[in-house]
Amino acid sequence: MGTVPEEGHRPLRLVLVDDHEMVLHGLLAMLAHFASDVEVVATATSLERARREIATAQPDIVLSDVRLGRDSGLDLVRELARTQPDVKVVMLTVYDDEHYLFQALRAGAQGYILKRVDAAELVGHLRRVAEGEVAIDPALAGRVALSAARISAGEFWPGANLGLTQRESEVLDLLVAGHSNRSVAATLVVSEDTVKTHIRSLYRKLDVQDRAGAIAVALREGLFR
Repeated sequence: MGTVPEEGHRPLRLVLVDDHEMVLHGLLAMLAHFASDVEVVATATSLERARREIATAQPDIVLSDVRLGRDSGLDLVRELARTQPDVKVVMLTVYDDEHYLFQALRAGAQGYILKRVDAAELVGHLRRVAEGEVAIDPALAGRVALSAARISAGEFWPGANLGLTQRESEVLDLLVAGHSNRSVAATLVVSEDTVKTHIRSLYRKLDVQDRAGAIAVALREGLFR
C-alpha cells in the first residue's frame, strides 16, 4: 500500500532512465503503489532520449542506471549538474562497488541505490533526497565510511578514492609520465598482458575510453605531483 500524503504534500515528479525496458516496466509497477509520493512523468532507455524527456518533463528527480548501453549515466549527472542544477539525480544500479559510488557523488549525484531495494525503501530514499539529503544504499554505507576514514588517515594511495587498486595507481602514474606499455611492464617487472589488464580495469573505473582520457582524469584530480 502507498503512504498517506501529508497536507500540502505533492508527489515527486520522477523520470526513470534505464537501457532495459523490463527494468522500467518493473519500476513503474513498483511505484504505482506509491502514487501519492511519486509520479513517473517520463521514461527513457538512452542518454539522448533522457536529455529530451528531462528537458520537457522538468522532473524533481531523475532515477538513472550507471550504465546506459554504450553511454554512461554519469555523463547525464554531470550535464544536469551544469545545466539543470535543481534536478536531483539518484543512481539505481546493480554495481555494488565503491568506485562507481565515488564517481557518481563526485559527478553530482545525490543518491546511489542498489536495484535490490524494495519499493517502500526506494520511495523513502527519494523523499530524503528531495529534502536535501544524500541517499546511499545501506549495503555500501559502512564500506564508504571505512574508506573515507582510511583516506583521511593517509592510508590510501593516489586514486584509491576513485576505486583504483594500488597496482592500478602505479600503472596510471607511469602512463602520466609517458611510459609505453612495454616500459610499464619492465618497470613493474610484470608482463605486457598484465599491464594491459590493469589498464583496461583503470579505464573502466575512471569511466574513460583511452590513455588520454585516463591521463586527463589523473591530472584533473591532482593524483600525482
